[in-house]
Amino acid sequence: MNPRVRTGIENLKTNPPDYLKGKKLGLLANPASVDKGFTHTLDIINQMFPGQLRALFSPQHGFHAEKQDNMIESGHGVEPILNIPVFSLYSETRVPTPQMFDRIDTLIIDIQDVGTRVYTFIYTISYCIEVAARLNKSVVILDRPNPIGGLKIEGNILEPDYASFVGRFPIPMRHGMTVGEISQFFNQQFNLGCDLKIIPMEGWKRSMYWQDTDLVWLPPSPNLPTPLSCMVYPGQVIFEGTNISEGRGTTLPFEQFGAPFLDTLAIGQIAGKRIKGAVLRPINFEPTSGKWQQQTCKGFHIHITSRDNFSPYLASLYLMQLILKFHPDKFEFKQPPYEYEYERLPMDLILGSRDLRKKITEMKEIEILEANWIEGLNHFKSQSRKFYLYE
Repeated sequence: MNPRVRTGIENLKTNPPDYLKGKKLGLLANPASVDKGFTHTLDIINQMFPGQLRALFSPQHGFHAEKQDNMIESGHGVEPILNIPVFSLYSETRVPTPQMFDRIDTLIIDIQDVGTRVYTFIYTISYCIEVAARLNKSVVILDRPNPIGGLKIEGNILEPDYASFVGRFPIPMRHGMTVGEISQFFNQQFNLGCDLKIIPMEGWKRSMYWQDTDLVWLPPSPNLPTPLSCMVYPGQVIFEGTNISEGRGTTLPFEQFGAPFLDTLAIGQIAGKRIKGAVLRPINFEPTSGKWQQQTCKGFHIHITSRDNFSPYLASLYLMQLILKFHPDKFEFKQPPYEYEYERLPMDLILGSRDLRKKITEMKEIEILEANWIEGLNHFKSQSRKFYLYE
């Protein structure tokens, strides 16, 4: 029997805090914002605090998570039953305006994060925290699990020169924190100064992946359909910055990748010996949308055989380097724009470093590059640990 994990919304239901009574409330949420019985947080809050909800907010992909890709904006709208505005925070602005917050005293946030630096939800939350502080509003976060656990932390620390909407603060690619923990970390470590409260989970342990909870996975965005897609995402997301298909437009986004020109035999022979904790199974696939649409791509499906031994970020950096090695004339880094950045290379924003991209292209050993970022990673671990809510 799996241990029972109670999310923040479950704890809010059983123990509603006095500080929300009588307040004008806003809610930042999307389709993954539900309780154990699949009731949406919007309905729960409206039932518990009738008449208090005054505005809804949505992150990237929209309140209903229908928008597929980056820089596909969702518009503002109106919630038909309550007749209150739905403000998109992935529209002409990624930062809530004072006018949006005029309607509320407290913003409640119930968002499922996926534990990876480039996933934009945590920066939407950080902007909400920052604006709330400036306008003397409060924020309450209903915590949810990190689906890829809270023990493994991976990757280089983002360099400030490469900050963007896919990396606002100097954190590693795989941060090992829950959405509540990382929000507290941002608020205090970077002096955002918000009156921020976290309603924690019960029963969640840092060693747990999503599969160890008794919770049902609801995709927080269209291209992370399963817990397995989240497990490879901290590495496979780098292919967004290239002409290699990261599996968008297929049934296995991020779990499979490829391009029409890949020599899977040559790449597979070397990668199979170097990448630990996973099997790379050669496949052909044909994306219905996105890169190489309706063209046959040769590539691999990543099957994780040992999550303790598998390091997604290192594995994907190594795979990208092998593709560069075997296909120097056909492999390309994607050109801007990417996530509202029109000058810097998308790959530099994703990696959080131009220097790292250059060293990979110069065929520097990935293990040597990893050794270079260990000190920064250890510093992040010691800083972030102060904000852990679960031991």
